Amino acid sequence: MDAATLSFLLTVALGVVVLSVFFTFVPVMLWISALASGVPIGIITLVGMRLRRVLPARIVNPLIKARKAGIDLSSNQLESHYLAGGNVDRVVDALIAAERANIDLLFERAAAIDLAGRDVLEAVQMSVNPKVIETPFVAAVARDGIELKAKARVTVRANIDRLVGGAGEETIIARVGEGIVTSVGSANSHKEVLENPDRISRTVLEKGLDAGTAFEILSIDIADVDVGRNIGANLQIEQAEADKQISQARAEERRAMAVAFEQEMKARVQEMQAKVVEAEAQVPQAMAEALKHGKLGVMDYLNMKNLDADTEMRQSFGQQTGNRDQDADKK
Repeated sequence: MDAATLSFLLTVALGVVVLSVFFTFVPVMLWISALASGVPIGIITLVGMRLRRVLPARIVNPLIKARKAGIDLSSNQLESHYLAGGNVDRVVDALIAAERANIDLLFERAAAIDLAGRDVLEAVQMSVNPKVIETPFVAAVARDGIELKAKARVTVRANIDRLVGGAGEETIIARVGEGIVTSVGSANSHKEVLENPDRISRTVLEKGLDAGTAFEILSIDIADVDVGRNIGANLQIEQAEADKQISQARAEERRAMAVAFEQEMKARVQEMQAKVVEAEAQVPQAMAEALKHGKLGVMDYLNMKNLDADTEMRQSFGQQTGNRDQDADKK
């Protein structure tokens, strides 16, 4: 192979490499597609996107889609939203859906909704086709003490103007549950609620539960109402049991005080008996002293002994009579 041929091959290879790098870095085909779709965007702008680490396809394709739908957007708007971390394709789809549904939605609002973390396309679709939110069973007690468990279906429509900063579905469910509890709790009897479950819907709707939320409540329908426990009767039983325990505690306290008083009286009696025994032990000594000093005569002493014997006899008779009465009672 001569030098001319080798030089030609090297030139061709170098040209292929240069063209490959050029077409990889410069999206020529994307630029041609944009021109063919009527989107005026320069090749320099696409190269600048590459330098700013923006995928040109993520900007040009949504821009073409918006232009075909008759929505006037610029590449700078889409690129700014992309650099902010937004989903450009979803925002453009939402704008197209809003345009078809005759909903006034500007790009700035749609971009703000998307950056706020909400699905702007779903919000637009929910504005056209309302969504049904089903609450879990909410337990409430009527005035007669009967528990009712109600489940509601809430039909809501997205409020585009309140999507940024508005509360979500959890707030709607919580407020509806609160309304159900209030409505059932104000009923004199659970039968009134069972006969007219729509009174719950009317009461809840009158409260304006969608204030400050990202939705507009269209209707609230009671899907199911079940009868639960007799809360009033259970509370009365628990109250009676508590009163019983309190009475038992007070009775036990009185019994303990009586036992303590009895023990105290027994101690006093034992103390008095000890004093009596001590005094009786001193009687013979006192009598001996009296006889010795002539203060007590022999006849007086004999009369006292007769009195003691008579007293012991009477006590013996009384004890025997008491024992016979106890034996008769046992028989």
